[in-house]
Amino acid sequence: MGSIPSEKPHAVCIPFPAQGHITPMLKLAKLLHSNHGFHITFVMTHYNHHRLLKSGALSPQLNVPDFNFESIPDGLPAPPEGFEDATQDIPELCHSTMKTGLKPFREVLKRVNGVNGSPPVSCIISDGVMSFTLDAAEEMGLPEVLFWTTSACGLMGYLHYSDLIERGITPWRDESQLKDEYLDMVLDWIPGMKNIRLRDIPTFIRTTDPNDIMLNFCKHETGRTVKATAILLNTFDELEQPVLDAMKTMLPPIYTVGPLSLLPSKASTVPIRSNLWKEETDCLEWLDGKKPGSVVYVNFGSITVMTNDQLIEFAWGLANSKCDFLWVIRNDLVKGDTALLPPEFSVDIEGRGLLASWCPQEAVLAHPAIGGFLTHSGWNSTIESLSSGVPMVSWPFFAEQQTNCRYVCTDWGVGMEIDNNVKRDEVEGQVRELMAGEKGVQMRNRAVEWMKSAKTATKTSGSSFNNLERLVHDVLLHN
Repeated sequence: MGSIPSEKPHAVCIPFPAQGHITPMLKLAKLLHSNHGFHITFVMTHYNHHRLLKSGALSPQLNVPDFNFESIPDGLPAPPEGFEDATQDIPELCHSTMKTGLKPFREVLKRVNGVNGSPPVSCIISDGVMSFTLDAAEEMGLPEVLFWTTSACGLMGYLHYSDLIERGITPWRDESQLKDEYLDMVLDWIPGMKNIRLRDIPTFIRTTDPNDIMLNFCKHETGRTVKATAILLNTFDELEQPVLDAMKTMLPPIYTVGPLSLLPSKASTVPIRSNLWKEETDCLEWLDGKKPGSVVYVNFGSITVMTNDQLIEFAWGLANSKCDFLWVIRNDLVKGDTALLPPEFSVDIEGRGLLASWCPQEAVLAHPAIGGFLTHSGWNSTIESLSSGVPMVSWPFFAEQQTNCRYVCTDWGVGMEIDNNVKRDEVEGQVRELMAGEKGVQMRNRAVEWMKSAKTATKTSGSSFNNLERLVHDVLLHN
């Protein structure tokens, strides 16, 4: 183990500028601050820093010793009026951060490196898709941990983009290859991923354009992963062991430290939250009035968009299931439009359905009234659901959500998938099965088993707890 430095260690943490990346990075930063005495510089984009202030997650008057925020431009034009609270275009954001991020990040490092009472920067923890930070770490002779906020199985899919291109599997020759028989091709050469199909690989391979931004961005970022000092994943060994074993032969040392939300904190929590939308906490009081395990929680995350027709199919599917439900509908959930639900829907669900624009998800999933989760299978939502022993119905949207969905439904036995072309009858049937059917009972029992495993991994001396201790002493404090 490395010797502990005489000065307070100083970690600069920089997530990719989207909700699902900011949340786990902030959890990690808080743990390093409270449990290990790190000085933290948390770097966001100007746009998202403003949104944190606007949502109330971060107070402008906040003064937490040794926990500071910095912000940098994202290189994109300002959003049009009325869209200041929406998720930015992901391909544009990826391209922009890759091309423009290094210079302002260097300036932040210079600004906080042993200046104005801050100790010298001793390590960098960067999002896995912000690999431009590796250049800055190399210039300063600092260790850098790449925190991939995906599942291990999702990351393994991305790591094989180059192979898929070399084998001629992607880009598609033409749109006709999007047919089921092509997507059902089994990729039996990807290590640690038994029976994985092309449709289960993160979706950015589904293009006919060899210059596609996301295809090339993912190939570029995963190609640079080998330059990191270490790789960090918000998962636990028992959940993804075969993939993790295979990945260890491909990458720098991997540290599994999840679920981060279950790791014990020694000090009082830093009063900073990560939600870019204002939370509506009234939903918790509403849940207090419901029977245990009786409510379906519905949330498609921070990026998923759908048509208003799809929204209406979900709405009537939920209404017709006759189950109680809490549904989070973001202001930008419907593509290029306002979400419009028919008046008769509101009448039909009175007393048993509650709509919110955003909510404290971990508290909701941990509430005893929640019996199931209709989700997009983003990794944060998936591991938070597993941590609370809640089974899922999945409607994956993009990226590695398809990979997570596959594992949720097959390997982990805690979910069912709704067809992309959503219909109300299917939603109704799956929600009823989730909440009261025989398969729903089996999935709930399995989810409780995974919850117990997650708690075992994160308790003192558990695998994830020990891995974070090792990461701190072997990498972050190593001189």
